[in-house]
Amino acid sequence: MIIFFFAQWRITALWLRAVRRRWKARVWPRVAIYGFDALIAAGCMCSYYDVPSRWSLPALPLTLLGGVVLCYLMAATGVLVIYTLLAPVRKHVAAEVDLGRRRALNAAGGALMAAPFAVVGYGALVQRTDFRVREIDVTLPGLAPDLDGLRLLQLSDIHLSAFLSEGELARVVDAARELRPHLALVTGDLISGPGDPLDACIRQLARIRSDAGIFACMGNHESFAGVETYTEMAGEQAGIHFLRSRRRQLRFGSAVMNLAGVDYQSMSEKSRYLRGAERMVAPGAFNVLLSHNPDVFPVAARQGYNLVLAGHTHGGQVTIEILEQGINPARFFTPFVYGLYRTDAAAAYVTRGIGTIGVPARIGAPPEISVLRLRKA
Repeated sequence: MIIFFFAQWRITALWLRAVRRRWKARVWPRVAIYGFDALIAAGCMCSYYDVPSRWSLPALPLTLLGGVVLCYLMAATGVLVIYTLLAPVRKHVAAEVDLGRRRALNAAGGALMAAPFAVVGYGALVQRTDFRVREIDVTLPGLAPDLDGLRLLQLSDIHLSAFLSEGELARVVDAARELRPHLALVTGDLISGPGDPLDACIRQLARIRSDAGIFACMGNHESFAGVETYTEMAGEQAGIHFLRSRRRQLRFGSAVMNLAGVDYQSMSEKSRYLRGAERMVAPGAFNVLLSHNPDVFPVAARQGYNLVLAGHTHGGQVTIEILEQGINPARFFTPFVYGLYRTDAAAAYVTRGIGTIGVPARIGAPPEISVLRLRKA
C-alpha cells in the first residue's frame, strides 16, 4: 500500500504539471484530480474487509469499489515504472526529425504503458477464475504400505465474497467431486470478512465426497470475522470436521493416519508457533498437520509431524518471474510461498488456494485444486 500511495502521489504531480501547462489558471481540472485522489483513498479504505461492517455501510458496492481501486493502483504503478524507464526514449523521440518515425515510437511507447492495465485486466477477469487441478506425488520415507497411493484433496483460501460467487465455488466443488479422493481437507479462509456468505460456502464444501470424510482447520479470516465458533458448529452439522487443537485418527487398512489441526498461527507471534501441538503427535502413526499458516513447517517437523498442509499465501497471488525467481508479496513474510517443501523426513505442501484477497486478480498464480498422492520413498 505504501508503494501504491507513493505511485499515486507521483502520478498526481505529473497530472498537475500537465494541467498547468495546458489550462494554466483553470480550477476545474485540479478539482477533478483531487476528487479522483479522494475516491482512490476511499476505495483503499473500503478494501479492508471490516470497514463496511464496522461503519454499517453497504458491503457489496464498497467492497467492489475497493477491489476496482486496488486493480487501478496496481496497473497505474506499473505504468509509472514504465513511464520513468522510458524518460530517455521520450527525449530521443522529441528530438526525432522524421515525423513517421516519431509517430511509430510514440505508438510503441503508448502500447507499452497500456500493458499493465491489460495484464491486471486479464488477471481479474480471466485468471482469477481459471481453476486448475494440480496432482503431485509426495514421497515420504517410512510410509506404511497401506498409505502408499492415498489421495488427499486439499482446498484452501476460498474467500467466498464479492469476488468469488457461490456458482464459481460450485464449479470448484464439482471438479473436486470427480477426483474421488480418499480424504478431503480444507485449510482455512472460507470467507474474507463479516457479512460474507459463510453458510453458502459450508453448503458447497459439504458436497465433496471422500472415503474418510472432510476435515478442516481455521484460517485468519475466520478469526478476523469472529466466526470461528459458528464455523465449527455449522461445519459439524454439514459433515465438515474442524480440528481446533484436536486430532482424529483414521485407519486405512492396517495403517493409522493421525490427523491434527490448529487454528491460525499468527505470523506476529512466531515464538509461540504450535505451542502444545506436540501433544497431538501419535508415535508410530503417520502424522499430518493442518495449519493455515505454512510458516510453522520447521516447528511442526521438529515436533514429529510427517506432513503439513497449508495455504494462506495464495501462491503469491500476483507473481512475476525474474531470473527464474518468483517475485511476489508473500516472500516478504515467509519462505514457504507455494509448492512442496522438505526438511529431513518431513514434507509440507502449500497450495495456491481458490480465491483472492486485496487485489481481486491473480497473475502468474492461478487458483488451484490440489491432489496429493502419498508415495513411499
